[in-house]
Amino acid sequence: MNRFPPELIEGYRRFKDGKFAQERERYERLAGDGQKPSTLVIACCDSRAAPETIFNASPGEIFVVRNVANLIPSYKPDGEYHSTSAALEFAVQSLKVQHIVVLGHGRCGGIRAALKPSGAPMSQGDFIGHWMGLLAPAAEAIAAREGLSDAERQGALERLSIVNSIENLRTFPFISLLEDKGRLNLHGAWFDISGGELLVLHRDKGEFVAPGDE
Repeated sequence: MNRFPPELIEGYRRFKDGKFAQERERYERLAGDGQKPSTLVIACCDSRAAPETIFNASPGEIFVVRNVANLIPSYKPDGEYHSTSAALEFAVQSLKVQHIVVLGHGRCGGIRAALKPSGAPMSQGDFIGHWMGLLAPAAEAIAAREGLSDAERQGALERLSIVNSIENLRTFPFISLLEDKGRLNLHGAWFDISGGELLVLHRDKGEFVAPGDE
């Protein structure tokens, strides 16, 4: 029998009896008034790096988009299906968020695959291979650096991919316009799964620093 995953049922019961019961008024208010998050977070779909958990967010506080390796393609209104771009448009134009955070993380499988495209799951002609192609120039540049370990190369590309995604955000006219007017702020952040460390991108230096030092 094709049963619904029992661990999800158990998790739901804990949620319903715990957090939902504790915040019932908040959920009822959100159901009636709708969501008004101030921040959009674009994150990786890695099960170890959920933004709601990392930022200890309550329901309705952050609008989250997740994809492999937290990538953002450049603006391309070509009539095809673009889920990340659609979410950006909705968050900025309908929800009117004031902040967009690109959140990367350590030990990212997508980034590792971009550095070694001959391995699984980057087979010829698949979806993820094409998707990670967004990072091909950066991955080739990082891979060519001498004197770096595999872990150091991966960490460098994890951070560079965040910077690249922020640059791609600015190719969206409705984003660049609002940023120029000071009504929208773009941020980068990187989370270390092992140690729980969070680093944020310093706007002027282009370096990742501890929160509060940016």
